[in-house]
Amino acid sequence: MMFMAILKDKPCALALRLANRPAHLDYLASLGAAVRAGGALLDGEPAQPLGSVIVYEAADEAAARAMVDADPYAKAGLFASVELRPWRQAVGVALATGD
Repeated sequence: MMFMAILKDKPCALALRLANRPAHLDYLASLGAAVRAGGALLDGEPAQPLGSVIVYEAADEAAARAMVDADPYAKAGLFASVELRPWRQAVGVALATGD
């Protein structure tokens, strides 16, 4: 099952995001196929990150939550809010291998 995490940064947290970005990307890479897609939420021109959206594949919500909680961004206290929802792809290039 897939889950979408909508992760909004705390205000004025760009330095914290940048300091933890290499560890965050390494962590997501270590999860392999469990990370189906992801990237920064952007705001304004020039585009500035204000959070992240990541689609995880996990057995259940608890497993997806554990992946979010283990992210170096989460451990560094970057997120002001974390929304995790079950997600089913309807259009576009397929992200899922099952279902």
